[in-house]
Amino acid sequence: MTNDSEKYWYNLKTGEVEKGYESPAPDRAGPFDTAEEAAKAPDVIRERSRAWAAEEAREDSWGSDTVSGSPGADQ
Repeated sequence: MTNDSEKYWYNLKTGEVEKGYESPAPDRAGPFDTAEEAAKAPDVIRERSRAWAAEEAREDSWGSDTVSGSPGADQ
């Protein structure tokens, strides 16, 4: 198992790939096993954000097509 300090990180401020803990935590995305994976971090973040937004939209609309009636109308 590799220590995270030996892995690669994407610096969100500079756009550079770093090995280890070079930058403050709020400025880093990762860890990644390779520098190539870290370089793709913006694409990964963007895709995950799209997927989360789509999932939230599905959850927000769940049940919205049901007919609401007055309380006790089903009885």
